[in-house]
Amino acid sequence: MTELILALDVTGKKKALTIARACAPHLDAIKLGYPLILSCGLSLARELEDEALPLIADFKVADIPNTNRLIVEQVFDAGFSSVICHGFTGKDAIQACVDTTSDYGGACFVVAEMSHPGAAEFFHSETAVQIAHLATECGADGIIAPATRPDHVRVLRDIVKSRKILSPGIGAQGGNADLVAGLVDGIIVGRAIYDAKDPIAAAVAFDRFRSG
Repeated sequence: MTELILALDVTGKKKALTIARACAPHLDAIKLGYPLILSCGLSLARELEDEALPLIADFKVADIPNTNRLIVEQVFDAGFSSVICHGFTGKDAIQACVDTTSDYGGACFVVAEMSHPGAAEFFHSETAVQIAHLATECGADGIIAPATRPDHVRVLRDIVKSRKILSPGIGAQGGNADLVAGLVDGIIVGRAIYDAKDPIAAAVAFDRFRSG
């Protein structure tokens, strides 16, 4: 089974709640990032509790260890289940996120490589491999790896072993779910669902990956 995670990157609360509630039966988790949280506040997590879905805080936490710890505490106090942090800030910064997450019984995912074209300028394969090793050494629950580069995902899978890989970039960025679903534990889909004429139908279209 490959989980379907909705990247809910809209900026209006009404639209966000409408889409989340309509698509919830076809989702395994919802990822909330800066666009929506800066618009609506962390309290939105509590408004989504009735959907009984894990909420992932995609804040790509990337600061010094103490600041990372403070951010992660706010995330879990607000009701999130998981947090995403960057790995380029180094082992101590990752460890702060992982340790704080562990205190709350949540999950921490480390960005090994991003999905947009410009990521290749710095997040090249060697960097992603190094970050994946760091994530494993720190005890992270998994990594973020791009659906837009399935060949890179295969390499990273060999490093993280049974730790989870969540993969963004499907749909609008050109990633193909068929090529990565068998390699990862969760596919992250945003615009292909929330910008669709019928978001429910768009979410249903991914059910074959969830049951596969």
